Amino acid sequence: MKFTRLSLCIAGAAALLTVGVTATATHTWNNYHWARTAQNFPLQVVDSTTPEWDGELAQTIVDWSTSSSLNLAVTSADDSSRTRQRCPAVLGQIRVCNNTYGNNGWLGLASINLDSNGHITQGTAKMNDSYAASFAVQAERDHVMCQEVGHLFGLGHTSEDGSSQKTCMDYSQDPGSTRPNSHDFAMLADMYAHLDSYDSYATGAPTGSKGKGPKSRSSAVAGMNPMAMRIRKGVFDEVWAQPDGDGGMWVHHVTLAPGFEHTELLD
Repeated sequence: MKFTRLSLCIAGAAALLTVGVTATATHTWNNYHWARTAQNFPLQVVDSTTPEWDGELAQTIVDWSTSSSLNLAVTSADDSSRTRQRCPAVLGQIRVCNNTYGNNGWLGLASINLDSNGHITQGTAKMNDSYAASFAVQAERDHVMCQEVGHLFGLGHTSEDGSSQKTCMDYSQDPGSTRPNSHDFAMLADMYAHLDSYDSYATGAPTGSKGKGPKSRSSAVAGMNPMAMRIRKGVFDEVWAQPDGDGGMWVHHVTLAPGFEHTELLD
């Protein structure tokens, strides 16, 4: 199917109905997933983090690779200031970046590109160093890195009310919620139990990638138009979507910075 403005509006209406939901048996992100023709697929990671974040990225790669569904490996690196600011996506891969993106309302930003079949084809995860006070706590650094990368596989949250499920995919301040748990791995196994007719990940060096990445501006304030249409407003997060011009769309998951939470939704 082709993604249209109408389909985005419908998706937005459905998403808004779920605001306020707490822990559930499943936590997929709208059933988004990579297409692949074999189990336990390899996913290449472009490292665009500074040395201050290398340890968190390395741990996240080890942790998520424990899954029987995928294997992560850093295959290239570019931590230049310009690259980290732009954080351009690479077709068939994921890129992880950090930079001072500004006091714009978001602490972490995960963006995925969906093709016309709805499969993930590329993704980026950004850590916003402008909120240095939040990242002064090691547990929060680990939590945000693990969660933003987890979104790039198609995982959602195990809770959205601040409660702890002892996983980085919850929204708690629990220092024990910094890594994936067995439920996350079971969810991935369920999401990737079937095979597809093609691979949307890179099986070698990607070719023909436009490298244009998400059209959202890294200086965009969460809740503003540069990320196109907001289709979800949660207590601690927002989701935005926009057509990519090629029959698919970009979907952006925003982890809100302290002070920008929609606490009225807890009432």
